[in-house]
Amino acid sequence: MMDDKSKMTSQHALFVSDGDVSKKRRCNISALKMFIVALSFSYFCKTLAGTFTKSAITQLERRFELSSLHIGLIDGGFEMGNLLFLAVVSHFGAKMNRPRLIAWGSVLMAAGALLTGMTHFFMGPYKYETVIASSQNDSTGTIACVRPDITNNNNNNHWKQPLHNMTQACEKSGSSMWIYVFLGNALRGIGETPVTPLGISYIDDFAKAENSPFYIACLQTIALLGPIFGYLLGSYCANLYVDIGFVDMESITISPKDARWVGAWWLGMLLSASLLFLSSVPFFFLPQSPEGEDAKPPPVEKRSDTMSDSSDNKPIKKIEELGKGFFPSLKCLFCNPIFILLMIGNTLKFNAFVGMFTFNAKYIEQQFGQSASRANFLIGILTIPAVALGIFLGGILMKRYKLSTISGAQFSFGVSLVSYLFMLLKFTSQCDNIPVAGLTTSYNGTPGVLHGGRNLFSQCNSNCSCSLDDWDPICSDSGITYITPCLAGCLGYSGYGKETVFHNCTCVSASYPAGSSTSVKLGQCPQAKSCSRSFTSYMAVSVLSAFINSLGITPAYMIIIRCISPQLKSLAVGLQTMIMRVLGGIPAPIYFGAFIDLTCLKWSVKNCGGKGACRIYDADMYRVIFLGLVSGLSGASFFFTLAVIILLRKHFQKKENQREVELRPQLTIMNDPNSTKDVKGVLNNGFVFTTDEDEVSKKNEKQPAKKMS
Repeated sequence: MMDDKSKMTSQHALFVSDGDVSKKRRCNISALKMFIVALSFSYFCKTLAGTFTKSAITQLERRFELSSLHIGLIDGGFEMGNLLFLAVVSHFGAKMNRPRLIAWGSVLMAAGALLTGMTHFFMGPYKYETVIASSQNDSTGTIACVRPDITNNNNNNHWKQPLHNMTQACEKSGSSMWIYVFLGNALRGIGETPVTPLGISYIDDFAKAENSPFYIACLQTIALLGPIFGYLLGSYCANLYVDIGFVDMESITISPKDARWVGAWWLGMLLSASLLFLSSVPFFFLPQSPEGEDAKPPPVEKRSDTMSDSSDNKPIKKIEELGKGFFPSLKCLFCNPIFILLMIGNTLKFNAFVGMFTFNAKYIEQQFGQSASRANFLIGILTIPAVALGIFLGGILMKRYKLSTISGAQFSFGVSLVSYLFMLLKFTSQCDNIPVAGLTTSYNGTPGVLHGGRNLFSQCNSNCSCSLDDWDPICSDSGITYITPCLAGCLGYSGYGKETVFHNCTCVSASYPAGSSTSVKLGQCPQAKSCSRSFTSYMAVSVLSAFINSLGITPAYMIIIRCISPQLKSLAVGLQTMIMRVLGGIPAPIYFGAFIDLTCLKWSVKNCGGKGACRIYDADMYRVIFLGLVSGLSGASFFFTLAVIILLRKHFQKKENQREVELRPQLTIMNDPNSTKDVKGVLNNGFVFTTDEDEVSKKNEKQPAKKMS
């Protein structure tokens, strides 16, 4: 009976180890892999939301009547919120339940996106400035060459706006509502803080050493899909009217190419919020420390620290020890000239990248007359995949040819220089200013930028009581755009909505041959046909430049890894990331926006008074300032990169010289005929020059044996 019982026990033990343990292993393996899948989806969602916000800056600018400076401040709110808690979460989060922290971080990101999107509903319907009748009953002709709000004609009652209605419109317009968008963006930045540092450290702690790089590479690859879908989502939403589903679209008199058009930006923000919240769900059910065949247990030191630190004095001692080690390490980094030069150069490059990434879609709109929808679509479908392919090929080239630190730095410098030369070609891709009477051309058709609002009046509209604050452009057959029908001297109109046509325009007849039609159509005149060819060349150069530049991203990143002592790598990477965000991620959108505002020719006026969004820019000045800032910052970074290459050469040349000095005694021994040789014919002369520990131990064991004999 005892034997049977022992047999049963052993069989039971075998059954448990082969069955339950294997099930537990599969469960633990799936837990680690499920974390990687969940983190990949979280990466995708956060990059999608961030890219969509970038693609919607034009819509936000027009919806909230903001300048590019304010838009840059809103865009920098994400970095402000992220940096506010990044150091705290990265340090203390590793000692807590990391999946749970990532889950709450995703919830915060969803809340920030939701707050941004819901701001639209707090403001009421979007009211753009127009003098066009929007209803079927108002399709009868009227006098356009009279300021509508001072006429007493009964047919123009729809132009009047009572004082209390204007007060309500002023309140609903919410000139300060953009603060909620800023707070939502900052909240999204706060929520993003635990995702990357805790997610990467979780994988590095619990995955096997040979699998960890593969998992991290998968994360980075999937993260690159987020910007692609973010721009595509931005393109789709920008093509939808902001109040779609709440207004009659036939009554809308503007098109997506109009400077007053606002897309359904809130729809993309609500969708991003839903995806971010969905990405948080799996992390609530994942274990704090998975174990299995594909996982390794957490370090003993970390577990013992968390288990044994029950007293109040140990955390204080730890903080003191960390403080003692932190400042010497920081001093060591700042005394490293290679690290300082790399940090300055990368910060300058990051400024150029952030400025280009933030305002590139807007530049395409203003310079080439493209809609926001098409600009976002082309960036998402062409530029972003080219960057992803370049980063991937750059890593393959570095692995294939086993580039050293100097070779990697030279390769990165070379491709960046070629990319920079291609970027300079963007200056040649330009479009002339659209002829706008009183702004970019005179009323008689003479081209030239005319600054100041006084040029908007001429003899042809001197008898009209026109407002300079309005913006409702019309296009004549001559290709000249007039800011409003009143300033064009139009005496009547027919039709309604987008089909409105104005007649008997005195300014049109003055600038066009006699006997020609004096009727004008609603909307701004399109760009010349030659502009489409310039836009094609601009996109081709942009894609090629982005691809070539991205080839050097991986080698450039490896420079800082290899030039810093191993114990300072984490601090160096974290410090550089923080400095780049503080000096690049936050200020770059702000000062880029401020310089772009200098090129504005016509500002809108808010209902409550004050400057709103810009309606038209000086295309030539915009091109010079925008591309000049990008090329200037990128060009300045080359001086620091070149200095890094020179220092690296000197550093490794010094090491080679020291190595030669150390090997000289060995070389003299090799040339000495009296030197002895071992069994394999290797010169030893009483010393062992081998790295094989087994052979060393064997020879050390044989030598005392000979002495004994």
